[in-house]
Amino acid sequence: MNEIIKWKENQLSKTDVEGCIKILNKDEINKARTFHESFEQYSKTPLQDLKELASYIGLGGIYLKDESYRFGLNAFKVLGGSFAIAKYMAKKLGKDVSELGYETLISNETREKLGDMVFVTATDGNHGRGVAWTANQLKQKSVVYMPKGSSGARVENIRKEGAEVTVQDMNYDDCVRLAAKYAEENGGVVIQDTAWEGYEDIPTWIMQGYGTMALEAIEQLEELGVDRPTHIFVQAGVGSLAAAVQGVFASIYGKDCPTTTIVEANIADCLYRSAVAGDGKAVAVGGDLQTIMAGLACGEANTIGWEILKNHSSMFVSCPDWVAANGMRILGNPLKDDPYVISGESGAVTTGLLVEIMKNDEYRELREKLNLNEESKILLFSTEGDTDPDKYRSIVWLGECTK
Repeated sequence: MNEIIKWKENQLSKTDVEGCIKILNKDEINKARTFHESFEQYSKTPLQDLKELASYIGLGGIYLKDESYRFGLNAFKVLGGSFAIAKYMAKKLGKDVSELGYETLISNETREKLGDMVFVTATDGNHGRGVAWTANQLKQKSVVYMPKGSSGARVENIRKEGAEVTVQDMNYDDCVRLAAKYAEENGGVVIQDTAWEGYEDIPTWIMQGYGTMALEAIEQLEELGVDRPTHIFVQAGVGSLAAAVQGVFASIYGKDCPTTTIVEANIADCLYRSAVAGDGKAVAVGGDLQTIMAGLACGEANTIGWEILKNHSSMFVSCPDWVAANGMRILGNPLKDDPYVISGESGAVTTGLLVEIMKNDEYRELREKLNLNEESKILLFSTEGDTDPDKYRSIVWLGECTK
């Protein structure tokens, strides 16, 4: 394949360092955490301590948040969609979301006040499943649009949650526009983490929902005796997850915030290209966006998230598919005494990148720019498990997608 990893140090002018992360302060994120805890399916997902891998590649520690255990849905995305739906319902009821847990939202009194609702979204798989699951749990309806090339397994998992699902002959970003059109014409509510002018509340709430994962990781690191990680590597599609993680850590740690690297699929690297452009504006990427990292196949940045990333992140990296495939194989075939992690294509790219940076001297300059060494303690997020089981086996068992 011979495609190389590309990187760009963040040299953009900082314009709103404090203001852009206010939405992700600890008080706001605790509201999301409390809401998630109201579901009987809630539990903290594991933070895996990859001691042997860290030693092998010359680092002080690697800690990986394994989201394959999240609510039984095999991915983190439900955190965002569920909280956004709760916030929307709270607003309609004239209440603060802290007053509304799961039991309140499904009560006859709440349903009589709100009536029937239809939640609409576009997805590559995991987000749509989370929205459909939440709508189903709350006894409401969902409509889901998916881009061409979507995995059959991911389509069926969404349908099993009672959603009306269609696969469109268009890319993800065009599906977002189609979802918005349907909602406008049919009285639905768009639950999307892509922000645009006039549509900013719900993407903000989704990011706050993702913050639950970051808070859990901070607590789990402290339990392991790690005051804070020195580095975070986090993957990005539209950038909502990455910005949520960046924003929570920047809000809590301030000037001691870990060095954060944003990682994208090279077919859909709108954030990396925005950093390269250098004028502070978000750059869009078009085309089919066909990458094994389906969850990252987004060509248009969340404008709210971009403001956070350009003001706080240190590095933007664009990765070919083989990086993610290597990460899947590394996590699925651990060194002795390290835990076994089933990580999907979008979940494993940061692991693949970290190993490549540390073991391949072609990326010595990037390693040195990031100051990665035996003192470094790295936090990673495996954002999904084998959400497409056939693809997972093809890559991990059969060797599809090598360097």
